[in-house]
Formats: sequence, structure tokens, C-alpha cells
Amino acid sequence: MKFGVNTFNFVSPFRTAVDLSILDRVKDMGFDLIEIAFEDPATIDVAALANHAGGLGLGVLACGVFGPGRNLVSAEAAERRDTADYIRGLIDAAAAFAPTLGGLTPAIGGPMYGAVGKTPAPDRDARQRERDLAAVELRPLAAYAHDRGVRLALELLNRYETDLLNVVSQGLEMVAAVDSPALGLHLDTYHMHLEERDSAVAIRRAGERLYHFHACENDRGVPGRGQVRWPGVAAALGDIGYDGAVVIESFTPTVASIARAVCIWRDIAPDQDTIAREGLGFLRGLLLTA
Repeated sequence: MKFGVNTFNFVSPFRTAVDLSILDRVKDMGFDLIEIAFEDPATIDVAALANHAGGLGLGVLACGVFGPGRNLVSAEAAERRDTADYIRGLIDAAAAFAPTLGGLTPAIGGPMYGAVGKTPAPDRDARQRERDLAAVELRPLAAYAHDRGVRLALELLNRYETDLLNVVSQGLEMVAAVDSPALGLHLDTYHMHLEERDSAVAIRRAGERLYHFHACENDRGVPGRGQVRWPGVAAALGDIGYDGAVVIESFTPTVASIARAVCIWRDIAPDQDTIAREGLGFLRGLLLTA
């Protein structure tokens, strides 16, 4: 098991030319990994990141960002093509980062099946048609990832952010429909706290298809200081033998656009470094002794 933090905790968007020093900061905090949010791939120099991280002994993961215009279930074929191209770019980046991971299989997290906050389908039949379309679009992408030794992990979001995949049972249905060993699930304790009746049961249900994990508090503040039932989460991860990445994802409130997107209207910690540093200490103590 390796511990990481997402760049959304510090900055948005991440730009290699400006933000490379964040890698040093994260390494100094004691993290094994940094997860790069690919908001604008044109501002991210994959080779420079891999080289700098390699020198630090820090692993790098790629994280998908699926806002407006990145929607695999769009009614517009051009938008679906652009989204697929974006995901292929993520896969190429993840493959390039693989040597930094010390044997960890690279997994790309994110709700790649549809744009966050998209207009909900008008009824259940329409919603199922969108899920069916997502499966069709994901099959060639999963094959592309498999050929490059990369995994795709579908992030399950809460009901306010997507109408497609909210709970593990729905995610596993999508995984079965695509039918590729490269496709699994990305669970996030923030979203599970809202949607699953029991997060530990959900983790066990995901089982070997859990490919990526975000450890976040219910208020997106410091892990361990809120309502998430962490002992049960730790026990469930141990029961399924999860040994992948555990990443803290919070969002800097100093960038108005990202604070608005995730509805952070108040300070949830003294600063973002506190979320990262104290969250890491809590998670190491929780998960490495479970």
C-alpha cells in the first residue's frame, strides 16, 4: 500500500512550468505518491514530471478530470471522440509514469463514464441507455489501457454529481458490461459516506475490482476528524487484500472556480498542508497497523 495526495489539494490547474516544486513539498511531507489532476493536458509536461519525480523517489499517478466538454455519453459524437482522445492521453501519461511507481500497477481514477454535473437523464430508461453507451465507449479504451499495462478505475460519485454510477453495485454492473481486466472501480470515502449504506460492505463487495482508493473525510477536511467510519474501512481494505494507492483528495478553497465546483464555502482546515500532513499521519497509523 502506498500513500499519495492529489494536486487539487494545493492548486488548480496544475501546470508543470509553475508547480513542479509541489512534488518536492509532497515528498518532504512523507508521501509515496503524487496524483496529478489533468485539467489541461497542454500545461502538463509528462516527461519532466517523470524525470523530476524519479529523482525524488516519488511515484506519479494520473487522475482524470471530467468537467463540461468531457463526456463519454454526450449526444454529440464529436464530444465523445474528444473525451476518448483525452482518456487515451491519460493512459499514455500513466504508462510513462509507471517506472516511478516501484512496481505498483498504474491506475487512472475518475468518473470517465460521464461528465460531472451533466444534465440528468429524464427517466430510468434514458439513464440505462446512457450507461449502455458508456460501456460501448469504454471497451476500446480498456483494451488500449490493457495493452499498455494501465488500469482504468471508474470513480463512483454522489447523486449530486452524477446520475449514472453512485454505488458499488452499479459500478460492478458497468465493469461486467465492459468485460476487461483493465477496468475496475475507484472508491472515495467522501462519496461512499453519502451513497453507501455501509462503506465497509461496499469495499468488500468491490473486492478484487477495487483498483484505486481516495481516503477523504465527509467534509473533505483532514481524514480522521469527521464522520467516516475509518476502522471499518481499514478492516474491509485488509479483508480484500488491497495493496494499491491510497490518496488524499481535498480541494484548495483559494481558487474560486474549484471551490465553487465542489461547494466549499468555508475553511475546512487551517491550511491545505494540514490536510495533507495530518491526514497522512492518520492514514498510515490506521492502515499499516490494521
